[in-house]
Amino acid sequence: MRKSKIKSISYAKWGYIFILPFFLVYAVFSLYPMLTTFYYSFFENYNQGLTTVGPNFVGLNNYINLFKPNEGVFELLVYTKNTMIMWLLGAVPQFVFSLLLAVIFTSVRLKIKGQRFFKTVIYMPNLIMAAAYSMLFYVMFSEVGPVGMLCKTLISEDFVVFQSVGASRGVIAFINFLMWFGNTTIMLMAGIMGIDQSLFEAASIDGASGTQVFFKITLPLLSPIFVYVAITSLIGGLQMYDVPQIIGGTDGVPNRSTRTLIMWLNNVVTGKAKDYGKGGAISVLIFIITGVLSFIVYKNMVKEDKTLKASRRRKKNDLL
Repeated sequence: MRKSKIKSISYAKWGYIFILPFFLVYAVFSLYPMLTTFYYSFFENYNQGLTTVGPNFVGLNNYINLFKPNEGVFELLVYTKNTMIMWLLGAVPQFVFSLLLAVIFTSVRLKIKGQRFFKTVIYMPNLIMAAAYSMLFYVMFSEVGPVGMLCKTLISEDFVVFQSVGASRGVIAFINFLMWFGNTTIMLMAGIMGIDQSLFEAASIDGASGTQVFFKITLPLLSPIFVYVAITSLIGGLQMYDVPQIIGGTDGVPNRSTRTLIMWLNNVVTGKAKDYGKGGAISVLIFIITGVLSFIVYKNMVKEDKTLKASRRRKKNDLL
């Protein structure tokens, strides 16, 4: 009597088939350009008048030139400082305000009505193009705009918003805040709603106050989402381009105080010289700066559980 063979169906391969298009698109449009940029950063390739110089292999010369005193290193430090200041001015209020809104909307005690409407309203600014937002604020805060005229009346007749370093950076930070606080709020709300509600009920039964529940339960359990939001915001902040480009122009007025790293890179690549070698080196440096700062944020915000640390230490000792 023959034993019938039962064919088992493997569904694992279908998972790989479904995610294959993503990896193909990523490899062609992201990974390959990234590797090409790194490769050409070791070449000189620029325009000198009507003559194209290169591509000629120059090794680390492009990187060395970026760190020469009073030349590349000055620009690198200044534009990194500008970018970080404008990001922090917008990100810190954004995190605080978004966290406050997320806690209010997810509060069982408050039971706010019309949450869907409010969620839609606070997310809508994220759907508007940054260029349109920037043009609107540029007109409003210009010397003849309504807000600009009001500032002249309240502060001084000679005061011009976009001729002040602090005011120009503040406007850019405020635009980024308005554009992204809704997205951050939705992310934090999703994180809070993912916390086991029985923990809040137990804390309420034990007589814990709202402040104690927030700092002892909500904030610690929300930390993974908060870390994700902070790192993605940092990456987006270092890639800031369209808003400061419209507000401060190509030169980053006043006094290059609103010029960012990406604006500097764009000027090097698309300027008269079209220095693709230097542009590649700047791109690699921005990638390194982004990675280092993201790692610092991650290490400072993620605290490993003491029990988990102790168990790992015991396992290590047992192996030894």
